[in-house]
Amino acid sequence: MIKYVKNFNDYEVLDCGDGEKIERFGDYILRRPDPQAIWHPENYKKYKVNAIYHRSSRGGGSWEFIDLPKSWKIDYEVAKNVKMVFNLKPFTFKHTGIFPEQAVNWKFIYDFCKKASDSGKELKVLNLFAYTGGATLAASIAGAKVTHVDAAKGMLTWAKENAESSKIANDKIRWIVDDCKKFVEREIRRGNVYDGIIMDPPSYGRGPGGEVWKLEDAIYDFVELTMKLLAKKNSFLILNSYTTGLQASVMDYIVNKAAAKNDIKGSSDSYEIGLKVSSTELILPEGATTVFTTAENA
Repeated sequence: MIKYVKNFNDYEVLDCGDGEKIERFGDYILRRPDPQAIWHPENYKKYKVNAIYHRSSRGGGSWEFIDLPKSWKIDYEVAKNVKMVFNLKPFTFKHTGIFPEQAVNWKFIYDFCKKASDSGKELKVLNLFAYTGGATLAASIAGAKVTHVDAAKGMLTWAKENAESSKIANDKIRWIVDDCKKFVEREIRRGNVYDGIIMDPPSYGRGPGGEVWKLEDAIYDFVELTMKLLAKKNSFLILNSYTTGLQASVMDYIVNKAAAKNDIKGSSDSYEIGLKVSSTELILPEGATTVFTTAENA
């Protein structure tokens, strides 16, 4: 099953093919690599692009700027009259500061936290590998108290800018620059528990102290460890993957096995996430997600 983003008025995939996609971010159109798009595009020439990211045969690549500002804003309406605001800018390795397909999960996070908030409960949510804070915005706007953890100080600064643009109160988010595994280990020793945990780990990365992270080698042990922080009732855990081979069914097994190991009972929903292509109605797959939820009266 594949779930795709709906009602994201400031973003769309206009066309894709030949290993690339044409995307509209607000008023600007970008052309970026996408290895999933192995067919031919409908008609790239009809779009006037503002920037192109060129891949290098030696790895990485670079931006070609045609008519693009250094930064700009787009909105995502996660609920009626409730907007998350993102500050975008062309960044290294084709990034812009947002993964639009994650709006599928932002909607779930917002709805879960808002339901609790409306009943008078402020949920505690932990966002690990939190990047520029899409999930952090969704949870905090809905009334949750969020701990946002990322090893890169620059990403955390960017996330703070998004929170400020989204008019989120300073006391709603605790900002932490740290290696995620080390932070989780300390939280376990402190006896802390969270009502929601979001994990969006990279395929490969390094922590602030030079710690090496390789997803396939580390993910199961990390999920099992992190599950120790999850409340045993009325809680959720989200695991995202952009790594080829780590499919939704694999993550589903990892999460459920880790939950059983920690004596946490619940159910899971695993699926691909994607983006609808305007020119063809195709749903372009972009990653996979497992959502694990516990019962209210476990």
